[in-house]
Amino acid sequence: MKFSVLISVYYKEKPSFLEEALSSIENQTVKADEIVLVKDGPLTNGLDEVIVRHADASQIPYIVLALEKNVGLGTALAKGVDACRYEWIARMDGDDIAMPDRFEKQIDYLSNHPDIDILGTWISEFEDDPVRSSGERKPPQRHEDIVSYAKYRNPINHMTVMFRKSAVKSVGNYVPMNGFEDYFLWIRLLQKGYRFANINEILVNARTGRTMILRRQGWNYFQNEWNFQKTVWERGFLSMYEYRRNLFLRAVPRLFPVYVLKKVYNALRKV
Repeated sequence: MKFSVLISVYYKEKPSFLEEALSSIENQTVKADEIVLVKDGPLTNGLDEVIVRHADASQIPYIVLALEKNVGLGTALAKGVDACRYEWIARMDGDDIAMPDRFEKQIDYLSNHPDIDILGTWISEFEDDPVRSSGERKPPQRHEDIVSYAKYRNPINHMTVMFRKSAVKSVGNYVPMNGFEDYFLWIRLLQKGYRFANINEILVNARTGRTMILRRQGWNYFQNEWNFQKTVWERGFLSMYEYRRNLFLRAVPRLFPVYVLKKVYNALRKV
């Protein structure tokens, strides 16, 4: 089963984090057939050096797609999906660390469940040291539970997902939706009847912390959340009650101070 790995990188990312992410992909027990790396606009010299070094030294072919300007995650990933040569695509973020057997376990699961189109896994969150977890995110495993869960929370950890390229293309690919590019894609796929699953095992260490919280707090993110909830309600995925509930429980907390928002995140993990 051949597959591509898709990563998007932009200038604010740290070279040392990208180094760890790429190494974790290259050192898998089951190797990818290609790594498609989208440079979302000009990068720093440090990031470019990491990319060149890995592309030159890796036994896995790299396809580096350099965009002239920063276009945002949705557009960058859409271009990356188009550039992938294989039907199965594994997503990875440029600052997270995949477990060595992540791809092996996902491919084994997909081989035994040919009806599944989108497959995620659980994650362990960390701030500085991946060995020291600050929390875990464990969305449900079964498709039916994922449908219900998606009504109020993102049902797939984006940096863990493997999906069929044909399925993603059939719903219009990734599209711009600030802060919610992946969540919006999952909803469109669910509405079209594609089958989802999550492996109930932590297969990616995801970097979070205060920086991540800051990106998801404030007036701009409040507006982004409101726009997203309104859009999926207008598409018929949410009822009016669910729409209003999500605005109160998800959008309004974006205006809270960082330390309060962090407590909200911690509480949601237990739901």
